[in-house]
Amino acid sequence: MPIAIPDLSTDSLTIRPWPDDVIDALGHDPRSAYVERFWLGVLGPSAIWLLRRLASGLDAEPAGFALPLAETAQSIGLGSVGRSSSFVRTLARICQFDLARVELPDVVAVRRKLPPLARRHLVRLPLSLQEEHRAWQEVDLRVPEIEKQRRRARNLALSLVSLGEDIDGTERQLIRWHYHPAICRDAALWGWREHARAAEAANAVDLDPEPPRAA
Repeated sequence: MPIAIPDLSTDSLTIRPWPDDVIDALGHDPRSAYVERFWLGVLGPSAIWLLRRLASGLDAEPAGFALPLAETAQSIGLGSVGRSSSFVRTLARICQFDLARVELPDVVAVRRKLPPLARRHLVRLPLSLQEEHRAWQEVDLRVPEIEKQRRRARNLALSLVSLGEDIDGTERQLIRWHYHPAICRDAALWGWREHARAAEAANAVDLDPEPPRAA
């Protein structure tokens, strides 16, 4: 099935989040150790770098942002932008793996998390990495289910808060998704605190430091 390619006749693309309740809860951030260790050999470094760049953009602007094409291609080592360029092939690759999709000619929706590797992808990795992935899964299975539920609820809460939901609205949405009420309240409060902390850190970075005084 042909993969849709966005319109590259403009200087930028609009990037929007592609929400998915399951993958957002169970998946892995493109900048995580899991993605670097296990997804890298499947997707390739260019696709991973692009997904990381898009994830950072959505962290800063959760509702979506304008991605400058030429600047982005050059900054991740993909040269120029054109119909047969490495940048276009990288965009097509993340669409092929269902990590992004073209919604309009100049709008691309992107997943903020990558799912755990499917078996058909896992078998493409070296045997040593397949064994390491199996060991990682065994450790994950030993985590109590209640702790997994808490982690998933917190991840979902942070996504909801980032999209503009308040604490009570976040809690109600988690309840609608059938999480335990106690977990929902904890997750909503945690998500709000984490979002506020990230916003405060971002504001601190934006502030220019006071220039040093002359001796």
